[in-house]
Amino acid sequence: MGKMEMTRRNKLEILGSILNICKTDGSSKTKIVYQVNLNFKNAGQYLEWLTSHGYLVKEERLYKTTPSGHELLQNLNSINSTINENLDSI
Repeated sequence: MGKMEMTRRNKLEILGSILNICKTDGSSKTKIVYQVNLNFKNAGQYLEWLTSHGYLVKEERLYKTTPSGHELLQNLNSINSTINENLDSI
């Protein structure tokens, strides 16, 4: 993906991406950084927020999505699809 094609993501999209990556078997910070395309500092801030609010839990070196994290992810996906469907008509 070239620089020109990359659209600016909002915080909700980034949070959703992180929850999605961690939802099955968990994920390391390094893997999250590369898959979500963040730097370590930004990733750390998102991971800290998600963990402190109970949406992720850190086990050993892996971050895992909690039940409330799964619920948040479902809500984010629902909102995104609703908005995208409605934007198609504009």
